[in-house]
Amino acid sequence: MAENQFGSLVKAVVDIEKKIMAIGGEMHADEEAHLIDEGSNQENLWGINIHPAQVMPARIEFDSMINIRPYLGNRSRSVENIDTQKKIIEIVSKLIKE
Repeated sequence: MAENQFGSLVKAVVDIEKKIMAIGGEMHADEEAHLIDEGSNQENLWGINIHPAQVMPARIEFDSMINIRPYLGNRSRSVENIDTQKKIIEIVSKLIKE
């Protein structure tokens, strides 16, 4: 899948409340919009890049424009809250097997 997208990575958006993930969109915003259409709350959605050739936790890169949310205390493209990062890693680990 990565070869069809951006070479070594796949964009994904994780819903930390529903513990689901959307992948395969051209942009994180596309995946975010899809999950919102399916009933997800935007506050629970975080954009990541998945590097399939890497092992966890290096497989996940916390980097997306949709993560910039000053009203939630997240002022960068990263996921600044360590607990939220842990939730994302746990969800991705369950959904993608080595």
